[in-house]
Amino acid sequence: FLVPLLIPRYPLPGILAALVIDAVDQTVFQQFTSLPLAGYQGYDKALDIYYLTIAYISTLRNWSNRFAFRVSRCLFYWRLAGVALFELTHLRPLLLLVPNTFEYFFIFYEAYRLRWDPRQMTRRIVIGAAALIWIVIKLPQEWWIHIAQLDTTDYVKENVFGASLDTPWSEVLAANLWIIPLSLAVVVPIVLLLRWLVRRLPAADRELALPADAHQPAFSDEQARRALAEEARSIVDAALFEKIALVSLVSLIFAQVLPDVQASSLQLAIGLAVIVVINTALSHWLARRGFGRVTAVQHFTVMGLVNASLFLVIGLLLPSQGGAISLGSALFFVLLLTLIVTLFDRYRQVYLMRFAPDGGW
Repeated sequence: FLVPLLIPRYPLPGILAALVIDAVDQTVFQQFTSLPLAGYQGYDKALDIYYLTIAYISTLRNWSNRFAFRVSRCLFYWRLAGVALFELTHLRPLLLLVPNTFEYFFIFYEAYRLRWDPRQMTRRIVIGAAALIWIVIKLPQEWWIHIAQLDTTDYVKENVFGASLDTPWSEVLAANLWIIPLSLAVVVPIVLLLRWLVRRLPAADRELALPADAHQPAFSDEQARRALAEEARSIVDAALFEKIALVSLVSLIFAQVLPDVQASSLQLAIGLAVIVVINTALSHWLARRGFGRVTAVQHFTVMGLVNASLFLVIGLLLPSQGGAISLGSALFFVLLLTLIVTLFDRYRQVYLMRFAPDGGW
């Protein structure tokens, strides 16, 4: 939950750290805890969606290639909708049809942005990268994980080293020292190939910098004023519908794994849509009165208090509609919804400043 919050300001290190944690978490649980892992796939998918949502929202703040942003948005929502449908139906082939292409496309863009201005990236490069990631990388990976349901570390331990799953890795490696020269024989040619490819890349046009703000333009007060005015101009717009869809789908996925949530998907979607509309109306009201440039902490705090009050009302109404939600799960939804809406609203203002006057969605 905490590491993905680094993504907006440190996109590449943040997303890679989240990816590594996602790759090793099951192994860590197996090696160091006695926790039951029967529901692992469910909460693993929910937490994947959480950090991918933060990554997607950060593209509003950081990405200067508008076509690449729109491609990433399509890839993200394709995956998000597919995972939500999977959680409702549990049909595993769905995950093969909606591969997580967005994650590696995000990594590709951010790696490119380290040394080159992404505004120079052509549509051919953008579409080619997305297609290559989808077909060559993600489809085989999704088949391995979700159709064959194989764990890489377990597969290697059993089929490569011939050890049982409960054998500690220290014993496995001590008994198979041949893996060291073999690994070097594989890694060294790969490193040399990558070095050869890097030397044939065009000359970099910027200094390498990991922080996203290193190459961000300095927006003027006038640009900020226009963005706030555009934000406050209309409550009902494409951004509002996107926020409703984003919050509803993410919350629906988490509702499948959180305890003591007895609301139906429709009840949850309606309740969250009402809260998002109220949040948006409040943000616009504050913007019209000159309070649009508050700090992120102030924005999050105000919205959190408002949302907690709204969830309290929903919690009182749910029993009359045949539903129920525990205090702990309600608090989680408050924090999740407030985080998503706060980041979305703040970073959309950066999007509007960057692409003004044509700042449409």
